[in-house]
Amino acid sequence: MDMLRGDEIAEAELTDWRKLAQGLHARYLVDDFGDGARFVAAVGEAGDEIGHHPSVSIGYGYVDLKLVSADAIYRDDEGTEHVVEWVTQQDVDLARRITEVAADHRVDADPASVSVIELGLDTARSATIAPVWAALLTGNPGAQGHGTPGDEIRDVTGRVPNLWFGDADEHEGPRQRFHVEVYVAPEVAEQRIAAAVAAGGTVVDDSDAPSLTVIADQDGNTGVLCVAASPTTKD
Repeated sequence: MDMLRGDEIAEAELTDWRKLAQGLHARYLVDDFGDGARFVAAVGEAGDEIGHHPSVSIGYGYVDLKLVSADAIYRDDEGTEHVVEWVTQQDVDLARRITEVAADHRVDADPASVSVIELGLDTARSATIAPVWAALLTGNPGAQGHGTPGDEIRDVTGRVPNLWFGDADEHEGPRQRFHVEVYVAPEVAEQRIAAAVAAGGTVVDDSDAPSLTVIADQDGNTGVLCVAASPTTKD
């Protein structure tokens, strides 16, 4: 099934869900574990009907859901097809159905609270160093390039954050190579940036804002705040 572009996801108007990194994410607030378990059971039944299911995490007062297809089709500029992890129509269909299930269970969504952390490593030799990081992070060589046409490290179980590789020239001398990617809902991005600046941080690059905003701490270490197009906003 073809992967969906950002504008196609936005046109779906998924009020409870936000597109972060590769998938759709939602948080639903529950009164206790029992309510959460019953809600998840109903979500499972809805997934059975479609033949697709979300990843689920239950915590104190919330249920987190992630929807992504492991067999999405991506076509590069040459027309070559790649199987990747990304949002497809089946994720959109199930997201809509889960929103209905949540209404039936009187469970409220908290879309502004969703976030995803990934790691970035700048290198000129991703193919050379990726096997080391696949072994260190996951213990599985198959994690290199899993769900991506590149060398990105992705643990199929979701135990550790994804590690992707950014292009960099070979160089001598120390410099920051690792940085944190923080994906947040569009409606909280400005607030998150303002809070970081108020705490002493500095915006060092907002040329790609609102999609990417690079923030440095007082020691010069940088992180990137990432925002995808809102699924509830049509451009």
